[in-house]
Amino acid sequence: MDNLYLIIVVILAMLAVSDLVVGVANDAVNFLNSAIGSRVASRWVILSVASLGIFIGTFFGTGMMEIARTGVIHPNMFHFHDIMILFLAVMVADIIVLDMYNALGLPTSTTVSLIFELLGAAVVVSLFVIYKDPNATSLSLSDYINSAKALGIISAILSSVIISLVCGSVIMYLSRLLFTFHYGKYFRYVGAIWCGLAFMATVHFAIFKGLKSTSLVSKETLVYLQANTVYILLIVFACSSALYAIMQHLFKINILKVTILIGTASLALAFAGNDLVNFIGVPMAGYHSYEIATAAHATGVDISTLTMEGLREPVKADWRILVAAGVVMVLALWFSKKARKVTATEVNLSSQNSGVEQFGSMQLSRSIVRGSISFSKAIDRMTPKAVLNFIDSRFKPLAPSEDEKASFDFIRASVNLTIATLLISLATSLKLPLSTTYVTFMVAMGTSLADRAWGRESAVYRITGVITVIASWFLTAVITFTTAGLIALALMFATKGGNQTLAITVVIGFGALAILRLLTSKEFSSKTKEVEEDIEELTGEKAVYDYGNKGIKKSITQTNDIYTRTLDALFTENRRDLKQIRDEAEKIYRKAKNKRKYEVLPNLERMGGDNPNLTFYYIQVVDYNYEVSKSLLHITRDSFEYIDNNHEGFSQDQIKDLRFILDTVNDIYTEFLMMLDTKDYSHFDELMKKREILNDVYFTSTEHQVRRAKANASGTRNTILFLNIINETRTLILQSRNLMKSQRKLAMTNET
Repeated sequence: MDNLYLIIVVILAMLAVSDLVVGVANDAVNFLNSAIGSRVASRWVILSVASLGIFIGTFFGTGMMEIARTGVIHPNMFHFHDIMILFLAVMVADIIVLDMYNALGLPTSTTVSLIFELLGAAVVVSLFVIYKDPNATSLSLSDYINSAKALGIISAILSSVIISLVCGSVIMYLSRLLFTFHYGKYFRYVGAIWCGLAFMATVHFAIFKGLKSTSLVSKETLVYLQANTVYILLIVFACSSALYAIMQHLFKINILKVTILIGTASLALAFAGNDLVNFIGVPMAGYHSYEIATAAHATGVDISTLTMEGLREPVKADWRILVAAGVVMVLALWFSKKARKVTATEVNLSSQNSGVEQFGSMQLSRSIVRGSISFSKAIDRMTPKAVLNFIDSRFKPLAPSEDEKASFDFIRASVNLTIATLLISLATSLKLPLSTTYVTFMVAMGTSLADRAWGRESAVYRITGVITVIASWFLTAVITFTTAGLIALALMFATKGGNQTLAITVVIGFGALAILRLLTSKEFSSKTKEVEEDIEELTGEKAVYDYGNKGIKKSITQTNDIYTRTLDALFTENRRDLKQIRDEAEKIYRKAKNKRKYEVLPNLERMGGDNPNLTFYYIQVVDYNYEVSKSLLHITRDSFEYIDNNHEGFSQDQIKDLRFILDTVNDIYTEFLMMLDTKDYSHFDELMKKREILNDVYFTSTEHQVRRAKANASGTRNTILFLNIINETRTLILQSRNLMKSQRKLAMTNET
């Protein structure tokens, strides 16, 4: 038998390991976000619990392996060579597409990727066989593709999105009505029953249902468990409720924390059981195909005509492969940088607290919010006022200081985990693959919606985020289908051409490219991460004073430096320097904008209202600093675009006018920086008067430029840029003057 197939098996094994690492890095957010968002325990405890769930879950996913073999294709219609090319194309495409999504920071689903990669590769391979092979078993594409099962899988995924949202919303609404945000006093009486129900549900779906697809128990035991499920669940509920009551009342243990940690382990177990097929299902199918072909070849069968009926047999997963897969997934969870820096998308969109919004606004989300507000008002008019008051009292949130760091409370975290586990485990027991990403995401969105986390301040942005995620699902389907199909087409042409050297080179090349892209991929720097880097947490008056001194000194120094370098580069028409300076100005502007938008309110809440002068001048400092950065950005951006478009440079007369302005600006900034260093503001009023001198200079320079324009000594674009620089400089100095005055007042407040 050709070495080509052995090489394919080896590459499939390597890609399986890579896919496990990438898959866990992408999907870790699914089972970690509830525990991390509620801050139920330290990170190492959460990871330890999740690791245990992942490792156990690998033994519950063997039934799902059939999806890669018979869920999308009819393997008996494919020859050995064709199906090996199909599987290789799927794995190469999977690595490339997942890596691309990671690099762009877009949400995706490993389940959706697998299904549409199988479809794309299978359609292309089938059409190639039908077109090229006169001995093709069938000329109908429907005979090769298991269209009924594929449509059922796609329908299940689509249905799970809607079901997850509805279930999350309803259960969370009822839970909040029962417990309120001040759940302590109510939870004292019914908390044990609540946690007992959650544990019973987890046991039923994550254990009993999962046992159907594992060899850990005998058939006799499984039959007994199924026959006595109701009685066993009642015993589990009674025992767990009693145990929770003892833990809560005698040992003063927060049983919600225990429930959340158990839920995290269960969701990790469900993730491993459902998603393991996405990572190793195709490589295992390829390995089993190779075993079938090797055995047939040993008996003298021509493998070029060998079809893959053997893949229709039930999967006999090697426990050693499952253990190895579990170990790789656990190691990836602990040591992968992308897994350690779990995306904040789900926590951000479901957070009870206002803050940095990862997504912007669009017309559709604005229309949905307006429609929802109108519908809500209509319902309110039909509902008795007493009922509305009662409901509002149950949804009254905690004060910010009571739960400042957690994105949501333990009640919501327990609902997230329990509902997501039930849905994923139910689908696994029915051998229906679904997207764990979208189930957990939509459950979280449903609970946050019911919990009134989407207030008027954040609703439009969070709905945009949900729409973006769902739209990304459809984008995933198109990209994976197309990518796998193109790779399969290239491989079929190479291997069917009779040149085995070319075929082996192409196969190795695709495998090496996929692994190389995985190893060299860079982490995407998201908007949320940028904002977190830009803003500062000021926790006391001293921190505010330090910000007013050190922060403003740095800002003035940067402004003076960039303004000077911009004009110097503009005078010499240095495009490269102007591009670099523009990028620096954009970064400064972005930071000032984020500070103004996301930093001020949280810091004011931390400072309180004991010193109104301090808060007033702090707000002014941040606001004026933003205005300075905006004017600076306009100057640098306009200057770069002018030179980048190769327009004629400034004349010596224009440079002379701008040089005089530049020198005056430098004098103002230099004197103020000296005041900051010496803390001597005795000459501050004299410094402020220098702006009046600049007003005369602005007028004179503008008059000179108008004369030059009338005399055709400078073009239209040249004149516009010159006047823009003068006007923006005027604004720059005005806002800098206001900034200096506010900083001085802040310093004087500190002295008093």
